[in-house]
Amino acid sequence: MICFYHELLVLPILRKWDTGIHLDCVNSCIEIFLDGTKLVGEGCIRHFALSMDDVDEIVKRVRNAGYKVSVDPKNVDMKTEPVFPIRVAFIEGPLHESIELFCEKA
Repeated sequence: MICFYHELLVLPILRKWDTGIHLDCVNSCIEIFLDGTKLVGEGCIRHFALSMDDVDEIVKRVRNAGYKVSVDPKNVDMKTEPVFPIRVAFIEGPLHESIELFCEKA
């Protein structure tokens, strides 16, 4: 789990302790508990989005590590209403959570 978020998604470690870790998400963090007392799926996150500088590079890392990529960012340049151009991809995390990666385009 830590390898996925820290090494593949390149989220820096804010702090670690015996039973957990905080990963930096700019103005917030992802907290992962390392004690393994809960079953997969219990309290599982369904979806969240992370802003990235280079969506294509992260997708390449995730795909090479054997994780599922739902949308290839090379084929998706989304424009939302109001117009907000982004580069976007959807990947599946180690607990089958849906993770949206996006990068604002100038």
